Amino acid sequence: MHQRTDRAVREEPFAAPLLDAVPRQPGPVAPPPSPPPDSGARRWLRLLPTPTGTPFTSGYLLVLVGTSLFMEFADPATVAAVLRESSTDVAHLGETPLLVLTASALWAVGGLGSPVVFVLALVLTALERRIGGWRTAAVFVLGHVVATLATEIPVGISVVVGHLPESSLHRLDYGISFGLMASVGALTGLFTPLVRTVVLGGLGAMLAGDLVELSNPLTDWGHPLALLLGVACWPLLRRAGAVRDAVSRGVAERGEVIRGAVPSRRAPRGTRPPARARGPR
Repeated sequence: MHQRTDRAVREEPFAAPLLDAVPRQPGPVAPPPSPPPDSGARRWLRLLPTPTGTPFTSGYLLVLVGTSLFMEFADPATVAAVLRESSTDVAHLGETPLLVLTASALWAVGGLGSPVVFVLALVLTALERRIGGWRTAAVFVLGHVVATLATEIPVGISVVVGHLPESSLHRLDYGISFGLMASVGALTGLFTPLVRTVVLGGLGAMLAGDLVELSNPLTDWGHPLALLLGVACWPLLRRAGAVRDAVSRGVAERGEVIRGAVPSRRAPRGTRPPARARGPR
């Protein structure tokens, strides 16, 4: 009789169905590898909006580019007429409030050459990457709408009681500055205390100087109000930012955690002993 060698025995596949029902002992789980540090170039690129990373900021900037090109190359009379119809003065707010509140935020004073557009892109990008697009849009709209109404309604009341002439009901009022100031105020809540103090201190000094000069009363009063509205959003935005960061870290680590997970202690179906029947109490 031909005897099989030890090597052949060792190489023969061995099936042990009964072992499938034995719980597997968990071994040490290797911690997920730490993500590689971002390079300096990558950090700088995160300051710029992208369609996938910051959809609200990217879409809004595209709209501002379109309206700015219209202001630059369209017929001046047509541009003036469109801007008048987009103005959030008291007369238009009384007739078509939703239309003018929306349209007035689609125009940048000075067009693309204005530094306000550049600052808006940086602020909205930083805010959206931290709290998401919907919350960033909500902060911007809150500052734009509330600051506009808070500065225009007193004008209407003053005209009614006779403190201002009726011509005050018709004025050219449009732009993105109220929404920008609210976004800046909200963003400072995500800074470190030192940076927050420096930014708010500088903005406060600038806005106080505008109030002293009072060259444009409605705008000069609307800017600090919009900034305070953004500051009032700090508790909600900090909580939202913390949740978003936690979710991002979980998604980034989930692949490694699943691959290094402890095997299940449940026995395969059909191999567990039947449950013991309970008797009457």
